[in-house]
Amino acid sequence: RTGALAELAGQPFGRVLVWAVGIGLVAMALWRCSEVLFGSVGPDGRKPAKRVAAAARTVFYAVTAFSALSFAAGRGGGRSSDEQSRDVTAQLLAVPAGPWLVGLAGLGIAVGGIVVVVGAARLTFREHMETGRLPRGARRAVDVLGVVGGVARGAVFTAAGAFLVHAAVSYDPRKAKGVDDTLRSFAQTPAGPWLLVAVATGLLLFGVFSWAMAAWPRV
Repeated sequence: RTGALAELAGQPFGRVLVWAVGIGLVAMALWRCSEVLFGSVGPDGRKPAKRVAAAARTVFYAVTAFSALSFAAGRGGGRSSDEQSRDVTAQLLAVPAGPWLVGLAGLGIAVGGIVVVVGAARLTFREHMETGRLPRGARRAVDVLGVVGGVARGAVFTAAGAFLVHAAVSYDPRKAKGVDDTLRSFAQTPAGPWLLVAVATGLLLFGVFSWAMAAWPRV
């Protein structure tokens, strides 16, 4: 997060953009919190499992919003997500049953990434969108964005979770990787930087897909 925010802040009107990102993340946290309180969209939106998932997302967006707003206020600069993840992992490994906690957290993140990939491949995002009034070509474009973007997003989560499990098994917090180092690890595979380019392109497409989700939600 800090690397991306620093890059954004260096652009024209960068500080304004960083504040806008922080405020947008606050809105995301409040939206997810509303799903905890009132249920989410869909026939199963009020089930306990949906509310628990919404609660987890609320915490995630609240923490990320705090990070972004702290950076915007000039108090967040220093450490990359790699350093932060290693620090937290080291603290967890030091407590009783710490390796189990780290391993379970990593397993949960990795499984969540796999669920994201499978959900994208099965086009489950259609359940949350109202695209019936769009031309057929536009609907196909949204499907492509959802599948490619979702697979890329899930791949990042799965890789980050796998590194966390590795840190727990080896009892070495240095094995934990934040988003920065997880993305760099894609460039260190036999496919070289092209795999990182493919993942980055997929994440960009997921960003465009998110605009479509916001434009045509099923409520």
